[in-house]
Amino acid sequence: MVSDAYRFLIPVLLAALVLASLDYPTLALVCLLLAGFVCFFFRNPQREIPDGGNLVVSPADGKVVKIAVLPESETNPSGHLVSIFLNILDVHVNRSPIQGELEQFEYRRGRFRVAFDEEASRVNEQNILTIRGRQLKVTVKQIAGILARRVVCWKKPGHRLERGELIGLIRFGSRVDILLPKEVTLRVKVGDKVKGGSSIIGDLP
Repeated sequence: MVSDAYRFLIPVLLAALVLASLDYPTLALVCLLLAGFVCFFFRNPQREIPDGGNLVVSPADGKVVKIAVLPESETNPSGHLVSIFLNILDVHVNRSPIQGELEQFEYRRGRFRVAFDEEASRVNEQNILTIRGRQLKVTVKQIAGILARRVVCWKKPGHRLERGELIGLIRFGSRVDILLPKEVTLRVKVGDKVKGGSSIIGDLP
């Protein structure tokens, strides 16, 4: 369980204790059930990170809902977009897809559309992390959804990241996009279920 859970867990447990002392067992039980959900939501299961310098692993748990080719522009080269939808029951910690340096971090205010809506990638509140590895650069977007009202990044620009290292959290249903160079060969398809840190998204030939 990640430390962010305690700001929710402690008040709920205190409420359960007070309600039990005031002889409101049903309400106390409701608080205990809510505390159980908090522990479940903020869980951080151990993951086996695959070896291989050319591998790109999933930054999040969830379902692949979109794969698209990114057109080349004046500011960005062409590449791949992979969108992963996290429902409320998925693990919500996010991980670095590659080993490298967090080169740039940007927070964008925005809307709170449902996370599986394709427009969510463009208009919703989000954190944008650019990670530069030895052989490739990737961009990870932590995107808020209609329930997720907070996207959290625990790292700062200049931080050296290991593949699969925890980088942040999105609360209560969300979406994570990963933008990859065109040289990466994808190993996932729409509909696949992936696990952050352990599922391989793609690799360099």
